[in-house]
Amino acid sequence: MSRKPTVLVAGTGFAGEGHTDAFRAAGAEVVGMVGRTPHVAAEVAGRLGIPMHGTDWQAALRDTRPDIVAIATPGGAHFEQIRLALGFGAHVFCDKPLTTDGARAEQLLALADAAGVKTAFAASYRYTPSVRHAQALVAAGAIGRPTEVECISHFNLERGIPFGWSHRQEAGGGRLNNNFTHTLAIVSAVLDATPEAVTGEVRDDLRRAPIVDGVHNFATRRAFIPADLSDPKLQWGKSNVEWSYTVLARMKSSFAEAPVSALFKHGGLVPRFREDHIVFYGDAGAIYLEGHYGSGALHLCGPAGDWQDLALPADIAADTPDVTGETEQCWHYLAREFMADIQGRPVAPYPTFRDGCAYQKIIDLIRANANWTDLHPD
Repeated sequence: MSRKPTVLVAGTGFAGEGHTDAFRAAGAEVVGMVGRTPHVAAEVAGRLGIPMHGTDWQAALRDTRPDIVAIATPGGAHFEQIRLALGFGAHVFCDKPLTTDGARAEQLLALADAAGVKTAFAASYRYTPSVRHAQALVAAGAIGRPTEVECISHFNLERGIPFGWSHRQEAGGGRLNNNFTHTLAIVSAVLDATPEAVTGEVRDDLRRAPIVDGVHNFATRRAFIPADLSDPKLQWGKSNVEWSYTVLARMKSSFAEAPVSALFKHGGLVPRFREDHIVFYGDAGAIYLEGHYGSGALHLCGPAGDWQDLALPADIAADTPDVTGETEQCWHYLAREFMADIQGRPVAPYPTFRDGCAYQKIIDLIRANANWTDLHPD
């Protein structure tokens, strides 16, 4: 491809702006942006210098004929947007989740394979510098054969966050779609692993959220939390999706003969006391990453049981996009890899629709909550 690849963006919120910046940094030309609300699409596209804006996705595809589409909308909108884009032969970069259930995800994977296009699935926190450092250490044998992983996070999200897509399963909400996708991608990348078996439990401990007008950008939704949640005039929307989960997976790793046990524990509404973390254990040591996506300091335990803090290697630091924000940094990294692949340059494996489809099937199984054994049957 001798000219700049062109990109059409679906979504005008935080992710839409982030995808726009990421593809521009990777060398693409963003030719259009589509959103739900005309004046918002006009304002955001104008501010970002995007020449075309509108609310009709099919018309935008027809008018711009993009090489790539970037799907930056809530998961409930993904299926139709991607289906139409594949009909135009566009490569697709999609934020997580791929869609709302495994059956639809399978359909999109089949359509993408039939169209012969490239796809990217942005479960992208696997690209934080510390996670890539951990990946290099495991590959070098720093912990021996991996045996166990634990991913622990407590977000303490405000219960007054206005009702929206994140509260509804059919809209792509839930903590599995928007947290577990990242941690599973991290574990899969660091261990060069795929999940073989899974069991889990989910819980909706929110149940409802206030309905508030004017919320547009997911990143600024906290500004709309009502001052008085006991106000009798407030209207409430019903949550129908999980806010906490516990998942246990067996992972097949190229670095281990036996399956690796992986625990994913997330409490969306509960406070943390110690730091969130991700730990990779092996038969000769362990790697402790601070932070809910392992993006903080890295600590290595050697065979003697001594812990040491490791600085980020210079080559990983140099390969990290120079942008503010972990989410934005990871989008930039994945968009750069995706563009290189589209242009025929060699790249390391990155997450695609095949991963997004597998993740959605796993989420369906976990949400079914069908793994309990009754100890006191009647």
